[in-house]
Amino acid sequence: MTENPRDRDGEGRARSARPRDGLGRPLPYGAVGVERQPEGVVRSPAETVREAQLLLDAGKPFHAHEVFEDAWKSGPEEERALWRGMAQLAVGLTHAARGNTAGGARLLLRGAGGIAPYRDGPHGLDIGGLVGWARELAARVEASEGTVEAGRTVRVVDAAREAPRLSG
Repeated sequence: MTENPRDRDGEGRARSARPRDGLGRPLPYGAVGVERQPEGVVRSPAETVREAQLLLDAGKPFHAHEVFEDAWKSGPEEERALWRGMAQLAVGLTHAARGNTAGGARLLLRGAGGIAPYRDGPHGLDIGGLVGWARELAARVEASEGTVEAGRTVRVVDAAREAPRLSG
């Protein structure tokens, strides 16, 4: 019988212990990666916004997505769509920065649609600004010509430069 090479947690769920870069891409085992966000952390909404903004500003939208995902999973039912939408915005930026502009644009628009009903801006979030940012970035990355690398077109967005301001 061969041993399964996939990493598993104590309950048998797959997890990846591989190091990751700042955009969450797996690196080879043994490589030095970016410290990962701990999973399942319960934060206040203010702590969530503050931590996510720091990660976005540092060009780590994948990690910000994990912070939003914790809020989505641990927050009150009436705010889950808000935090899921915020996670989608962060992962949309992640995909755009990785060169997956079609997927990035799709997630940016999905996230914008998810947070739009929260126009009152709970927790100091600038919902109108975030919706506008997501729609503008989605349109821009879809329309960009990109550069050609190894025979294929790659459109890369600078995640830190494109990071949104979460609060007004």
